[in-house]
Amino acid sequence: MNATTQRSAATRISFRHRLWVHAAFLCFWLASTVIASSASDDPIIWYDEPAAEWLEAQPLGNGRLGAMMFGGTDKTKIQLNEESLWSGQPLDCNPKAALQHLDKIRQLLFQGRNQKAMRLSQNYLLGDPPRVRSHQSLGNLNLRFGGTHEVSRYRRQLDLKNGVWQMTYHRNGVRFMREAFISAVDDVLVLRLSAGKAGQIDAKIGLTRRQDAEVRASGNNELLLKGQVTDKPDPERGPGGENMRFAARVRLLQKGGKLQSGDKAIAVSEADSVTLFLTAATDYSPEQMRFDRDKSPAAICRDIVKEASQKSYSRLRRDHIREHRSWMKRVKLKLGEPAFPKLPTDERLEKVKEGAHDPGLVRDYFQFGRYLLISCSRDPGRLPANLQGIWNRHMNAPWGADYHTNINLQMNYWPAAACNLPETSRCLIEFIDRLRRPGRKTAQTMYGADGWTMHHLTDVFGKTCVHDGIRWGMLPMGGPWMCLPLWRYFEHTGDRQALKETIYPVMKGAAKFVMGFLVEGPEGHLVTAPSYSPENAFINPETGEPQQLTYAPTMDIEIIHALLERTIAAARVLERDEAFRQDLRATMERLPDIQVGQDGTIQEWIKDYKEAEPGHRHVSHLLGLHPGDSITPETPELFEAARKTLQRRLEHGSAGVGWSNAWTISLFARLQDGESAYQYVMALLRENTAANLFDLVWESRPPFQIDGNFGGTAGIAEMLLQSHRGKPGRRVIDVLPALPPAWSKGSVEGLLARGGFRVDIQWQDQIPRQIQVHSLAGNTCRLHWGDRIEFDTNAGETYIVSGIARDSLRHADITVAN
Repeated sequence: MNATTQRSAATRISFRHRLWVHAAFLCFWLASTVIASSASDDPIIWYDEPAAEWLEAQPLGNGRLGAMMFGGTDKTKIQLNEESLWSGQPLDCNPKAALQHLDKIRQLLFQGRNQKAMRLSQNYLLGDPPRVRSHQSLGNLNLRFGGTHEVSRYRRQLDLKNGVWQMTYHRNGVRFMREAFISAVDDVLVLRLSAGKAGQIDAKIGLTRRQDAEVRASGNNELLLKGQVTDKPDPERGPGGENMRFAARVRLLQKGGKLQSGDKAIAVSEADSVTLFLTAATDYSPEQMRFDRDKSPAAICRDIVKEASQKSYSRLRRDHIREHRSWMKRVKLKLGEPAFPKLPTDERLEKVKEGAHDPGLVRDYFQFGRYLLISCSRDPGRLPANLQGIWNRHMNAPWGADYHTNINLQMNYWPAAACNLPETSRCLIEFIDRLRRPGRKTAQTMYGADGWTMHHLTDVFGKTCVHDGIRWGMLPMGGPWMCLPLWRYFEHTGDRQALKETIYPVMKGAAKFVMGFLVEGPEGHLVTAPSYSPENAFINPETGEPQQLTYAPTMDIEIIHALLERTIAAARVLERDEAFRQDLRATMERLPDIQVGQDGTIQEWIKDYKEAEPGHRHVSHLLGLHPGDSITPETPELFEAARKTLQRRLEHGSAGVGWSNAWTISLFARLQDGESAYQYVMALLRENTAANLFDLVWESRPPFQIDGNFGGTAGIAEMLLQSHRGKPGRRVIDVLPALPPAWSKGSVEGLLARGGFRVDIQWQDQIPRQIQVHSLAGNTCRLHWGDRIEFDTNAGETYIVSGIARDSLRHADITVAN
């Protein structure tokens, strides 16, 4: 099998390559100068000095490859990533004795003997080995430049609309420019070095990796980094060995000057310009979730670089910008004029941290989140966004840069559909589909249940058992929860083929697991056991000790209701499995109700326990409020209890963590409290945002975790448009449901709503002045602002709602656009 065939085989899958038709591409011209300021409608993240550390560098990506651009003048590096480069190997981690101890653990929980149940679970339910290994950095592209004169007029920027990074500076009267992008069209990082005067480029280029790799010259103008991850034996993470193979290749093409190749570096002198082409590959097989030793990463890189370097730089750039814009242009947002349009982004952020309000920076942050999702979860990539998206500088990353499924992976895809990037969900949908195979073994081995499931994390090798200890990992509803983003994709797009081929089989399998896992509890309900409410603890009233392991935590019941309701709806759309639908309805009727405790808040557990940590960062029992849809104004008692629950959590110090602040935005948006939602937009910027706009887990300090970026972007969209109320197939679109006074005038174009609608809104004095609804599927539109109006639509037509009164849509005019 040659390398071209390998590359083709590795990417051939019918679901990924179905044609998606969108609006015609925007016209553009090839820019060779740097935009003067960020005050225009095009979001640009810019700085007036090089990045001194990783959290100041700027990200590029094409779904498969990632790069962090530092922008040094005399010397610099580009930190590189490839999505599938992981340590570890495929292992069956399922505990062999789990099933024979399961009934005993359940009985202990029902008897209130939680601590003994915890000990048994730790002994018999934990995976072997109990932890997974980490995603790894690919390495660095290092550049050293000639020139000793002082630098002036420095600027580096990331143009979100075009997906192009630029830096310019002047030295000794000459203007120098570097420009880079990672093309999804050509699957390659392209870096161009140029100057305003001929013969000015002197540079030395090298590739390095701190471990498990060697670098050598390949021909006169190429460097090849080639290696194999070598893991040491670790009782926590499993056996050692020589595991994933990988490679990276860089080719240089210069105009003018001289080129000299050494053993591990290439030097160019007196060139007019230099263009670098870099790509990377591994021998990981997404379909098999294991290594494919027939793949040659070095040969794959050779073919990609060879093909890309035969194109002119202008064509590569043009093709990249056209393709990238086709994503970014779909949504436009205006929330007011930038407060500090002449300042670099880091200085604008510091102003906000000091208490200033900058609607322009909020707009840039929103679009930056969309940019990140495009850059780390799309074709040619095959894997979903991990805890760091695709940008990871570590060999052993925080939390392994893995796939956490107790809120984080779910949050990564909150903005996908609503922010008009539904295709980014394909990597997730395919990944969850592939997890069904190992998930079936986990369901059967651990619980004796049909269907499939997973717990609180996984890796690229598809591990689905309990990891990291019972107190962190005992989440048997991880698989059912991961079905909800897949249904959200269908509700926004109406993609029946994806529903039939992938989404419904995944959901049906998870529903089968739920029905096999549920048991009758002491109160006569069907309950989950054992389980927990991530990652909080309650005080056992008998012992006074904090406990986590329990049965029927509220979040489980909310997940099960949501999954079974959506599985019934999916089967109805596909007109199949009527008997199965009846079984699902019967199961739902036997679930416990969501309960309100004595203090008026939603109970987090089956009993009204006292919380060990009232200000815990997770608010899992509010899943029914967001991202679920079981707690709405139509359930007034639960809706008010949810408000009290959130207030109580925050009074005791919840949030503070980046993703928790982001979640709080959406929770307040669902409570229709725009001012409080806005305060947590500001909190996210002030407490959890680095200079390069990456999200920080802890307040004002690393590590970076990308879920906060995606949760923040989704929260801003949730403040402007919601479509979760009503039953599947009869959703209501809420216009400006949580608009804060700070955004009293503005507009948004291109948000997607459930039911297949694209919505544009213009507002002034917090009142919508005009709403445009473009029907994608020809469904009935139910629009709400003050009052609800309902009208039939035809697919492909746009409906303009105008003449809106100050308090409702009741007497608005509806016309069809020409």
